[in-house]
Amino acid sequence: MGPMFLGTHQPRLDDKGRLFLPAKYREELAEGLVITKGQERCLYVFPVEEFQRITEALSTAPVTAKAVRDYSRVFFASASDETPDKQGRITIPQSLRQYAGLERDCVVIGANTRLEIWDAQAWDTYLSEQEQAFSELSEEVLPGIL
Repeated sequence: MGPMFLGTHQPRLDDKGRLFLPAKYREELAEGLVITKGQERCLYVFPVEEFQRITEALSTAPVTAKAVRDYSRVFFASASDETPDKQGRITIPQSLRQYAGLERDCVVIGANTRLEIWDAQAWDTYLSEQEQAFSELSEEVLPGIL
């Protein structure tokens, strides 16, 4: 099993579109990572091994399913492979910064096998909406686990 990403961090983008990865994740991502568009206008950051696992899973999905084709096109066409520099920074391509509305203040959250990069205001809005729903869940999201 690969790395597990947890927690919330608040780095800033510099003028060149670079972001410092949270120090606790730099070792797991030192060999490289893939950034791509995620749901809710955030960016997904995968270690290379996890991205390869997802690629394999999507390659077994039926090409005849329109949803699979649509998702795969956006997911792979927007993907950018990056290697952190010696300071632990990654450059986020302009097209991905635009998609996620990233300008300066960002939030990087651990989301199990990936990181997500959010615009700080977008994250605050999303979290305030979701925390209420999370606290009120009466059905098990993961039956038999939680």
